[in-house]
Amino acid sequence: MTSVSDDPATETVAFVGLGNMGAPMSRRLIDAGHRVIGFDMSDTAVERFADVGGVAAASAESAAAEADITILMLPSSDVVEAVLAGGLAAALRPGAVVVDMSSSEPMRTRALAHRLGDERGVKLIDAPVSGGVRGAVNGTLTVMVGGSDAAVGRTLPILEVLGRPTRVGEVGAGHALKALNNLLSATHLLVTSEAILAGQAFGLDADVMLSVINGSSGRSGSTENKWPNFILPQTYDSGFALSLMLKDMRIATDLARQLGLPSRLGEDAVSRWSEAAEVLAPAADHTEIARWVASIATPPGEIV
Repeated sequence: MTSVSDDPATETVAFVGLGNMGAPMSRRLIDAGHRVIGFDMSDTAVERFADVGGVAAASAESAAAEADITILMLPSSDVVEAVLAGGLAAALRPGAVVVDMSSSEPMRTRALAHRLGDERGVKLIDAPVSGGVRGAVNGTLTVMVGGSDAAVGRTLPILEVLGRPTRVGEVGAGHALKALNNLLSATHLLVTSEAILAGQAFGLDADVMLSVINGSSGRSGSTENKWPNFILPQTYDSGFALSLMLKDMRIATDLARQLGLPSRLGEDAVSRWSEAAEVLAPAADHTEIARWVASIATPPGEIV
């Protein structure tokens, strides 16, 4: 079996998962001159990938078989493990690096990394991102990387095309930090929505409120980005699903529980977001949590 290249400039990249985030990320790699072989369960996504210069693969394993670095941009640990067990792991060449950029569970990521190393001679690092679709398009994603110095260093020329990579610890550390970040993001989006709606009910103008808050101690990504760009215009099109945010929140609170630490406010936020998920559409954008907060003050079953 052929081993991988030692020259980062000549490495071939497989990209599995060409959805809202994976499509613009893979395109940035193509535009930077990398040979990128892509696969997605959606034929339309693969066709669009090929239209911008990517090499379409018939399966995840056929993409990985030619690659030095395989990037996974998938919904969860369950999907990551299923794709690897479904043939991708067996197709990986000795010395290859798998970069799990999904929002996965850190303990499972550690176990998977050990398994791939022992059974296949393959390094796995985790590199989840923050910054949304806009960050993926612009190459400004925050990339939280977990893994050995050697494996992370091997992937930096690739990750730097996508944004600002920072090694945050050993394997699993990236997924832990991403989940904790999203727990914070979701919690302050929920309380921001409550605060803005209370202000509006009192007679305050939302734009004025946001302007003042953003110059004050209450500012956050919710007041600086999500409310002005997706909630006030009522577009609710950030590109990140409410169901995925809720999944990440649960990963964070589960991690705290596994470590024997309290997460009382986090668990309360999970409960509230779970209520919203039961009412809103299955594909609802996460910014629609503000619609759910508003609906609590309206007759049952009516979403404003």
